[in-house]
Amino acid sequence: MKALVVRKDDDSGRTSAAVEELTEADLPNAEVTVAVEYSTVNYKDGLCIGPGGGLVRSYPHVPGIDFAGTVETSSDDRYSPGDKVVLTGWRVGEAHWGGYAQKARVKADWLVPLPSGLDTRQAMAVGTAGFTAMLSVMALEDHGLVPGHGPVLVTGAAGGVGSVATAILAHLGHEVAGVTGRPETADYLTALGATQIVARDEINQTTKRPLEGETWAGCVDAVGGAMLARVLGQMKYGASVAAVGLAGGAALPATVIPFLLRGVNLLGIDSVMQPYDNRLRAWERIAKDLPMDKLESMVQPATLADLPQLGADILKGQVKGRVVVDVNA
Repeated sequence: MKALVVRKDDDSGRTSAAVEELTEADLPNAEVTVAVEYSTVNYKDGLCIGPGGGLVRSYPHVPGIDFAGTVETSSDDRYSPGDKVVLTGWRVGEAHWGGYAQKARVKADWLVPLPSGLDTRQAMAVGTAGFTAMLSVMALEDHGLVPGHGPVLVTGAAGGVGSVATAILAHLGHEVAGVTGRPETADYLTALGATQIVARDEINQTTKRPLEGETWAGCVDAVGGAMLARVLGQMKYGASVAAVGLAGGAALPATVIPFLLRGVNLLGIDSVMQPYDNRLRAWERIAKDLPMDKLESMVQPATLADLPQLGADILKGQVKGRVVVDVNA
């Protein structure tokens, strides 16, 4: 079987990634063997393909934090040969070999059945990024977000999480304001349903004012850092921000004033260890509330051989939308 294998030179400490031939005997021990059909590319994948980012425990390593495919063998009664399954999270592709291979062997607890209405390619067009976007929308709804209360801000809108969040929110009837540092993506975001494009420079700066005008009814934030701090001071009374990323930095140069005087909520979104029932809920919502034509417009096809370059590109913020990797091409 073909796989993207990352190796590390013991002397220099440098890593290199290339497509190699492996056998099933090389796979780790676990209950379910899956014939992988598609994977995708996330920021974590870029780290694992490249320097590791502290995520990879040992080398050689097969990255790929997501995959979808068909069960070949299973020692767990929940899955049988022929079942279509999806995997995201659980540190697969980081601490455990992942989906950048034609076969993967994983724990049954890490899988979910492919939801009705999606095929394996569409599931990987969604991937961890889209799954995280839906978790964010669900969290905002659980904290009172409804259409008609005002525009919802999406930062890093042209990225994977942002693209899917924009499409879902627009489909649900929200006004969506997309923040991007790439002016050339404005038409792309408008096609996904954004009604307003916000230049990153307009909002990516620290302000000494803890509160500004009440502008946003909700926010999906993939950036963090100074931008998140600024956005907190622009939220409407009682509104919430779903924090999903740190592309702009892990530090948060903010005050507690928005929380105390406006009742703003900062909601942390973790997709890696999400409980099984909420995973099913999110995937069912994706199949129902993510327009498939909008999803398809985000897709960039790729093969295993394309991954070293794509991994470098996503770390530089140069990947738009969603990458779908056909591991068998």
